[in-house]
Order: sequence, then structure tokens, then C-alpha cells
Amino acid sequence: MSEEKISKDIIIIALVAVLGALPPMLDATIINIAINDLAKTFSATLATTQWVVTGYTLALGIAVPFSGWLIQKFDGKKIFMSALGVFLLSSLLSGLSWNIPSLIAFRLLQGFASGLMIPTLTTLLVQLAGGDHIGRLMSIVGIPIVLGPILGPVIGGLILQYLNWNWLFFVNLPVGAIALCLIQWKLPAFEASNKYAKLDWLGVLLLAVVSGFCIYGIIEVGRADGLMTGILAIITGVLAAVAYINYAWRMRGQALIPLALFQSRNFSAAFVSLFLAGFATNGPMLLLPMFFQNVRSLDVITSALWLIPQGVGMLVARPLIGQMTDKIGARWVVLPSIVLTILGTLPFIFFDNGTEAWMIWTVLAVRGMGVGGFTIPVMSDSYVGLQKPQVPQASVVTRIVQNIGAAFGSALLATVVANSFTGNAHSLSNTIVAYHMSFIVSLIFMVISILPALFLTNKLRRSVSEGRINLYQYYQYLSRRNKRQFHPEKSDKLATIRRKPA
Repeated sequence: MSEEKISKDIIIIALVAVLGALPPMLDATIINIAINDLAKTFSATLATTQWVVTGYTLALGIAVPFSGWLIQKFDGKKIFMSALGVFLLSSLLSGLSWNIPSLIAFRLLQGFASGLMIPTLTTLLVQLAGGDHIGRLMSIVGIPIVLGPILGPVIGGLILQYLNWNWLFFVNLPVGAIALCLIQWKLPAFEASNKYAKLDWLGVLLLAVVSGFCIYGIIEVGRADGLMTGILAIITGVLAAVAYINYAWRMRGQALIPLALFQSRNFSAAFVSLFLAGFATNGPMLLLPMFFQNVRSLDVITSALWLIPQGVGMLVARPLIGQMTDKIGARWVVLPSIVLTILGTLPFIFFDNGTEAWMIWTVLAVRGMGVGGFTIPVMSDSYVGLQKPQVPQASVVTRIVQNIGAAFGSALLATVVANSFTGNAHSLSNTIVAYHMSFIVSLIFMVISILPALFLTNKLRRSVSEGRINLYQYYQYLSRRNKRQFHPEKSDKLATIRRKPA
């Protein structure tokens, strides 16, 4: 059997595009670790300085709906390069900020540019991959998603220790400039799918309200004095979602995001799974460094370094995940990944300040392999069976639900920690109990995520049921192929896999 591989040119193009997406992915986690220092630098309150992060997240959520229209009407390469250019300009301006209001304003511009970049990148690479290689190309897209939580806190901590705060933003400039040159050189042009597409202002407005108000409300609910404001904002976002569903139902295929997308079972399953992924990734990503600092008494840089085993686990799993997704479908990649994530989170319910460091690192590595096998297959499955014009629309939907899920997971778990203290006693024992409760909540949502995963694509079952291959032969084939010892003439059944793909 001849193994169909992705060409080197496509891999190079994907890596170049991902290099351009690396600065915005790193930027979020770099700034998160610097809020206290920025508040002292500008003599601002912590609540005001928090808008450096909150404003970025809100602008990102508002920008996402625009990307679907832009990539239909204009060349995708030009959109991506323009958004990256705006991101780099706003990074420069952020580093030159003279007070906290100016920094927040430039961060809003940064967030808007980032909100255009990521869905555009996903759309371009899905179109580039075609139907057979989505999993492997999406695993490349996931590189900045993996590197952001690993490298961001470390880079941010080193900058704060050895350089001025301005370099939190200036660090984006050299990487982004190199990426712009390589994108201009290597990335092909992507023709507009509909040059006459008109901007659906009402649809964009409603989706921006859904994304922006839900994210803002979730963030506010996590604050001690923002409960009512947060609830009102979430209600507004939900009402806007209901209004958009009614609007899209009447507009049919002319809506920015047609409801016909949800006629695809695997897209609907992926939609729910991506929301729940916020509890598998972003929520615990927030909890873990806080746990290391507040329970283990580690400093910022050491806490960031302790997250590296989880990142290594994600990187180890990533190459195999994309390949297996293309071969056997997302279901039998996601379900074992959920199990690994649960096994890598469960011990934190029992860890305390006396737990051996090597045990924590080992569990984090297992958790990393699980998390690394969760998001990419789900993202890949959301595009299976879609027509070319539906790809930008799917990118917008998946990005919006990811943003809301990530904000929801982070805010909910932070709120659980804050509300788990007995009275006002913040003793070490109460702190440990608070974090244990938050990890329990994270586990509950991980178990729930098994349900939508059951409806993801299952290519392996189709191959077995049609008698083309059994499980033993399939895994034997994988083993032999990896060792380059497989001869197609020795097995008629296995040879039919390529002739008659599932």
C-alpha cells in the first residue's frame, strides 16, 4: 500500500503561516503574568490594569465575526498579512504607552487584529489541506496553541526580571517581521470565494454582542464585586444569540453563519466539544500556576518551568494525533485523550504542599498528552463534509465558541477557588481545599465531554464493518508501516484501504 503523504511545500507553507500566528498566541500569556508589575509601573489599581487583558480578549471576540466576511470577499493571504501588520503596529504602540488608558487602547487594537488572524489562518490551511490531511495540518496549526502556555509565562517572567516592561510588547516585533517576509515569499494567494459578498451588518453585530458580552460577563462574574454586572452581560449575550438564531432562520443561506452548518452531526458534536475544551485546557492552565505559587510557594519563573512537562506531553502526542485523526476519525482519538486528561487531572485532587515534585511532573506529562489529543481532532472534525464556502463560516463559529468556552472555564474555576475558602481564613489548608474543589469541577466537565465525543467521525468502524480490515490487521499495519517493512502484495484486504477509502 502506498502511503499518501503531505507534500513538503504544503508543510513549509503551514509552518510559515503558523510562525505568523505565534506572536498573538504568546502575547496573551506573556501579559497575564505581568499585571501586578504593570499596575505598579503606571500607579493604577489592579481592577483598571486588568483591562489590559480583558480588553484584548473582548476585542478578539468582537473581531472574529468579521473574518468570515473578509475571507469570502478578499484574498486570504492579504487579509492575514494585513492583520499581522496591524498586530505588530499595535505591539509597538503598546510598548510606547505613556499611561494605562493608552496601553488599554492599543491592546484593544492588538486584540482586534488577533481576532482576524486566527480564523483566517485556520480557513486557509483547511482549504490547503483538502479532506484527507485536515488532521495533520490542524496539528501544525496547534503549535502556537501549545507553545503559548509553555513559553509565554517563562518569557514574560524573564523580561520582567532582566528587561523593561516595554519588551513585553517589543518581543513580538522581530518574530512578526520575519513571519511577514516569509509569508510574502512562501504563502500562495487564496482567491476570494465570493467577491460580491456583502457584509451582513446585523449578523456581525449580533454575533459580536454574543461573543463580547458573554466573555465580559463571565470575567465579571469571577470578580467579587462584579456578580450582577456579569449576570446582566451574560443575559444580554444569550438574548443576542436567540435573536441571531431567529435572524439566521429567516435569512437561510444568506446569513453570515447559516444554521445549515448544524445539520452536520460531527460539526454539532465538535461545537459542543470545543466549548467543553475550555474546562480541559484554559481553566486548569489558569489553576496550575496559581496552585504552584499559592500552595507550593514557587516564584513566577519556577511556576512557569513546572508547566513544561505538560507542554512536552502535548508536543509528543501532536504528530501522532493528526495522523491518527485522518486515518481512523476523531472519535477514537478524542475518547482516549479524554481518559488521559482525566488521569492527568485526578491526582491534583490529592496533591498538596508535600507532594514530591517528580510525581507532579509525571502527572502533568500524562495530562499534556491527553489535552494534546483533544482539541485538534475536534477542530478537524468540524470541517469534515463541509463545502468550500462553508469553511470560513465554520472557522468563525469554532473560534467564537472556543473563546467563550475558554473564558467560561477560566472564570468558573477561579470563582470556585475564591468561594471555597471557609469564611475569610486563607490558611494553607483552606487554600489546598479550594484548589482541590476547582480540580473536581474541571473533572466533572471532562467527564461530560465524553457524550459529544461519541458523535464524532468514526472511520475505523466503517472499515471494520465493511470487512476491509479488522482491528488486529489495522494496528499490525500501522506497526509495519512505521518500520517500513510492509509489502502491499502480501495482503489483499489491506491493499483495498487506499483503493476504497472510508
